[in-house]
Amino acid sequence: MLLGRADAPGRDVADHSVALDWLRRVSTAMHHHQDHLIRLDSAIGDGDHGANMARGFAAVRVTLDAPSRPPTSPGATLVAAGKTLLSVVGGASGPLYGGAFRTLGEALGTAPEVNTLRFAAGLTASLATLQRLGAAVPGDKTMIDAYSPAVSAFRAAAESGAGFRASARAAARAAEDGMHATVPLQARKGRAAYLGLRSIGHQDPGATSTCYVFRALAEAAGAPAAPLP
Repeated sequence: MLLGRADAPGRDVADHSVALDWLRRVSTAMHHHQDHLIRLDSAIGDGDHGANMARGFAAVRVTLDAPSRPPTSPGATLVAAGKTLLSVVGGASGPLYGGAFRTLGEALGTAPEVNTLRFAAGLTASLATLQRLGAAVPGDKTMIDAYSPAVSAFRAAAESGAGFRASARAAARAAEDGMHATVPLQARKGRAAYLGLRSIGHQDPGATSTCYVFRALAEAAGAPAAPLP
Protein backbone atom coordinates (compact mmCIF):
# COMPACT_ATOMS: atom_id res chain seq x y z
CA MET A 1 0.00 0.00 0.00
CA LEU A 2 1.02 3.64 -0.16
CA LEU A 3 2.70 4.10 3.20
CA GLY A 4 3.13 7.82 2.59
CA ARG A 5 -0.56 8.24 3.52
CA ALA A 6 0.39 7.92 7.14
CA ASP A 7 3.84 9.45 6.60
CA ALA A 8 5.43 6.23 7.80
CA PRO A 9 9.08 6.86 8.68
CA GLY A 10 11.66 5.67 6.22
CA ARG A 11 9.25 4.42 3.58
CA ASP A 12 7.14 6.13 0.95
CA VAL A 13 6.30 3.69 -1.78
CA ALA A 14 3.50 2.71 -4.14
CA ASP A 15 2.54 -0.82 -5.06
CA HIS A 16 -0.09 -2.55 -7.19
CA SER A 17 -2.92 -1.57 -4.85
CA VAL A 18 -2.11 2.12 -5.22
CA ALA A 19 -2.00 1.94 -9.01
CA LEU A 20 -5.25 -0.01 -9.05
CA ASP A 21 -6.96 2.45 -6.70
CA TRP A 22 -5.77 5.33 -8.87
CA LEU A 23 -7.20 3.82 -12.04
CA ARG A 24 -10.49 2.93 -10.37
CA ARG A 25 -10.81 6.51 -9.19
CA VAL A 26 -10.05 7.82 -12.68
CA SER A 27 -12.77 5.54 -14.06
CA THR A 28 -15.28 6.84 -11.51
CA ALA A 29 -14.34 10.46 -12.26
CA MET A 30 -14.67 10.04 -16.02
CA HIS A 31 -18.07 8.43 -15.58
CA HIS A 32 -19.24 11.13 -13.18
CA HIS A 33 -17.97 14.01 -15.33
CA GLN A 34 -18.80 12.51 -18.72
CA ASP A 35 -21.53 15.03 -19.54
CA HIS A 36 -19.34 17.95 -18.49
CA LEU A 37 -16.55 16.77 -20.76
CA ILE A 38 -19.04 16.33 -23.60
CA ARG A 39 -20.23 19.91 -23.17
CA LEU A 40 -16.70 21.27 -23.15
CA ASP A 41 -15.72 19.26 -26.22
CA SER A 42 -18.91 20.14 -28.08
CA ALA A 43 -17.96 23.82 -27.82
CA ILE A 44 -14.52 23.49 -29.44
CA GLY A 45 -14.21 19.90 -30.64
CA ASP A 46 -16.31 17.03 -31.93
CA GLY A 47 -18.08 16.34 -28.65
CA ASP A 48 -16.92 12.77 -28.05
CA HIS A 49 -14.23 13.30 -25.42
CA GLY A 50 -16.47 12.57 -22.46
CA ALA A 51 -17.89 9.38 -23.95
CA ASN A 52 -14.44 8.21 -25.01
CA MET A 53 -12.95 8.79 -21.57
CA ALA A 54 -15.82 7.12 -19.75
CA ARG A 55 -15.79 4.11 -22.08
CA GLY A 56 -12.03 3.76 -22.06
CA PHE A 57 -11.52 3.86 -18.32
CA ALA A 58 -14.54 1.64 -17.73
CA ALA A 59 -12.77 -0.92 -19.92
CA VAL A 60 -9.59 -0.41 -17.90
CA ARG A 61 -11.50 -1.14 -14.74
CA VAL A 62 -13.00 -4.32 -16.18
CA THR A 63 -9.59 -5.48 -17.33
CA LEU A 64 -7.87 -4.86 -14.02
CA ASP A 65 -10.71 -6.13 -11.82
CA ALA A 66 -10.99 -9.45 -13.66
CA PRO A 67 -11.01 -12.31 -11.11
CA SER A 68 -8.43 -14.16 -13.16
CA ARG A 69 -5.96 -11.26 -12.98
CA PRO A 70 -3.54 -11.71 -10.07
CA PRO A 71 -1.98 -8.77 -8.20
CA THR A 72 1.12 -7.57 -9.98
CA SER A 73 3.54 -4.65 -9.97
CA PRO A 74 2.36 -1.04 -10.29
CA GLY A 75 4.28 -0.81 -13.55
CA ALA A 76 2.57 -3.82 -15.08
CA THR A 77 -0.82 -2.52 -13.89
CA LEU A 78 -0.29 0.81 -15.63
CA VAL A 79 1.02 -0.85 -18.81
CA ALA A 80 -2.14 -2.97 -18.94
CA ALA A 81 -4.25 0.15 -18.51
CA GLY A 82 -2.42 1.89 -21.32
CA LYS A 83 -2.82 -1.03 -23.69
CA THR A 84 -6.54 -1.20 -22.92
CA LEU A 85 -6.99 2.50 -23.66
CA LEU A 86 -5.11 2.12 -26.92
CA SER A 87 -7.42 -0.69 -28.01
CA VAL A 88 -10.72 0.81 -26.84
CA VAL A 89 -10.58 4.58 -27.19
CA GLY A 90 -10.76 6.17 -30.62
CA GLY A 91 -9.68 9.56 -31.86
CA ALA A 92 -6.68 11.33 -30.38
CA SER A 93 -7.47 10.43 -26.77
CA GLY A 94 -6.69 6.73 -27.07
CA PRO A 95 -3.12 7.06 -28.34
CA LEU A 96 -2.39 9.95 -25.99
CA TYR A 97 -3.73 8.55 -22.74
CA GLY A 98 -2.85 5.01 -23.68
CA GLY A 99 0.68 6.01 -24.58
CA ALA A 100 1.09 8.04 -21.40
CA PHE A 101 -0.01 5.27 -19.05
CA ARG A 102 1.97 2.62 -20.90
CA THR A 103 5.12 4.76 -20.81
CA LEU A 104 4.64 5.44 -17.11
CA GLY A 105 4.23 1.75 -16.43
CA GLU A 106 7.26 0.79 -18.49
CA ALA A 107 9.35 3.40 -16.67
CA LEU A 108 8.33 1.95 -13.31
CA GLY A 109 9.41 -1.51 -14.45
CA THR A 110 8.54 -4.72 -12.66
CA ALA A 111 9.46 -3.69 -9.11
CA PRO A 112 6.68 -4.56 -6.63
CA GLU A 113 7.08 -1.12 -5.05
CA VAL A 114 8.32 2.21 -6.40
CA ASN A 115 9.33 5.30 -4.47
CA THR A 116 8.27 8.88 -5.08
CA LEU A 117 11.35 9.87 -7.06
CA ARG A 118 11.00 6.91 -9.39
CA PHE A 119 7.34 7.71 -9.91
CA ALA A 120 8.31 11.30 -10.73
CA ALA A 121 10.75 10.01 -13.35
CA GLY A 122 7.99 7.85 -14.81
CA LEU A 123 5.63 10.80 -15.03
CA THR A 124 8.35 12.81 -16.76
CA ALA A 125 8.74 10.02 -19.32
CA SER A 126 4.98 9.90 -19.87
CA LEU A 127 4.92 13.64 -20.53
CA ALA A 128 7.65 13.21 -23.14
CA THR A 129 5.51 10.57 -24.84
CA LEU A 130 2.50 12.88 -24.88
CA GLN A 131 4.48 15.72 -26.38
CA ARG A 132 6.01 13.44 -28.99
CA LEU A 133 2.63 12.02 -30.00
CA GLY A 134 0.65 15.25 -29.86
CA ALA A 135 3.39 17.68 -30.87
CA ALA A 136 1.97 20.14 -28.35
CA VAL A 137 3.61 22.43 -25.80
CA PRO A 138 2.19 24.45 -22.91
CA GLY A 139 0.10 27.28 -24.25
CA ASP A 140 -1.36 25.32 -27.17
CA LYS A 141 -4.66 24.79 -25.27
CA THR A 142 -4.42 21.00 -24.97
CA MET A 143 -4.08 18.42 -22.22
CA ILE A 144 -0.40 19.38 -22.02
CA ASP A 145 -1.42 22.63 -20.32
CA ALA A 146 -2.53 20.57 -17.31
CA TYR A 147 -0.22 17.57 -17.65
CA SER A 148 3.05 19.46 -17.89
CA PRO A 149 2.61 21.62 -14.77
CA ALA A 150 1.30 18.59 -12.86
CA VAL A 151 4.42 16.58 -13.67
CA SER A 152 6.68 19.53 -12.87
CA ALA A 153 4.96 20.03 -9.53
CA PHE A 154 5.18 16.34 -8.63
CA ARG A 155 8.84 16.16 -9.59
CA ALA A 156 9.73 19.38 -7.74
CA ALA A 157 8.00 18.17 -4.60
CA ALA A 158 9.66 14.76 -4.80
CA GLU A 159 13.10 16.25 -5.36
CA SER A 160 12.61 18.52 -2.35
CA GLY A 161 12.05 15.46 -0.18
CA ALA A 162 8.25 15.48 -0.06
CA GLY A 163 6.47 12.17 0.18
CA PHE A 164 4.08 10.63 -2.31
CA ARG A 165 0.99 12.19 -0.78
CA ALA A 166 2.37 15.73 -0.80
CA SER A 167 3.79 15.29 -4.29
CA ALA A 168 0.49 14.00 -5.63
CA ARG A 169 -1.38 16.85 -3.97
CA ALA A 170 0.98 19.37 -5.57
CA ALA A 171 0.45 17.72 -8.96
CA ALA A 172 -3.33 17.86 -8.62
CA ARG A 173 -3.29 21.53 -7.72
CA ALA A 174 -1.00 22.34 -10.63
CA ALA A 175 -3.19 20.37 -13.04
CA GLU A 176 -6.26 22.26 -11.87
CA ASP A 177 -4.50 25.61 -12.30
CA GLY A 178 -3.37 24.55 -15.77
CA MET A 179 -6.89 23.48 -16.68
CA HIS A 180 -8.34 26.88 -15.71
CA ALA A 181 -5.51 28.64 -17.55
CA THR A 182 -6.67 27.18 -20.87
CA VAL A 183 -9.83 29.32 -20.87
CA PRO A 184 -8.26 32.53 -22.25
CA LEU A 185 -5.96 30.71 -24.66
CA GLN A 186 -6.42 30.42 -28.40
CA ALA A 187 -6.08 26.81 -29.50
CA ARG A 188 -3.06 26.04 -31.65
CA LYS A 189 -3.38 22.27 -31.87
CA GLY A 190 -6.13 19.77 -32.52
CA ARG A 191 -9.62 20.30 -33.84
CA ALA A 192 -10.10 23.40 -31.71
CA ALA A 193 -7.31 25.16 -33.63
CA TYR A 194 -9.63 25.43 -36.64
CA LEU A 195 -11.85 27.78 -34.63
CA GLY A 196 -9.11 30.37 -34.30
CA LEU A 197 -10.19 33.25 -32.06
CA ARG A 198 -13.51 31.53 -31.36
CA SER A 199 -11.68 28.97 -29.22
CA ILE A 200 -10.88 31.70 -26.69
CA GLY A 201 -13.08 31.64 -23.61
CA HIS A 202 -13.58 27.87 -23.55
CA GLN A 203 -11.93 25.42 -21.16
CA ASP A 204 -10.04 22.68 -22.93
CA PRO A 205 -11.64 19.24 -22.46
CA GLY A 206 -8.33 17.37 -22.59
CA ALA A 207 -6.85 19.57 -19.88
CA THR A 208 -10.00 18.96 -17.87
CA SER A 209 -9.81 15.17 -18.10
CA THR A 210 -6.12 15.43 -17.23
CA CYS A 211 -7.07 17.34 -14.12
CA TYR A 212 -9.37 14.45 -13.16
CA VAL A 213 -6.49 12.00 -13.63
CA PHE A 214 -4.20 13.86 -11.25
CA ARG A 215 -6.93 14.54 -8.72
CA ALA A 216 -7.58 10.80 -8.70
CA LEU A 217 -3.88 10.21 -8.05
CA ALA A 218 -4.00 12.59 -5.08
CA GLU A 219 -7.08 10.82 -3.75
CA ALA A 220 -5.39 7.43 -4.09
CA ALA A 221 -2.47 8.89 -2.16
CA GLY A 222 -4.77 10.01 0.64
CA ALA A 223 -4.84 13.71 -0.26
CA PRO A 224 -8.45 14.43 -1.38
CA ALA A 225 -9.35 17.88 -2.66
CA ALA A 226 -12.63 19.77 -2.95
CA PRO A 227 -14.81 18.37 -5.73
CA LEU A 228 -14.81 20.00 -9.13
CA PRO A 229 -18.07 20.83 -10.95
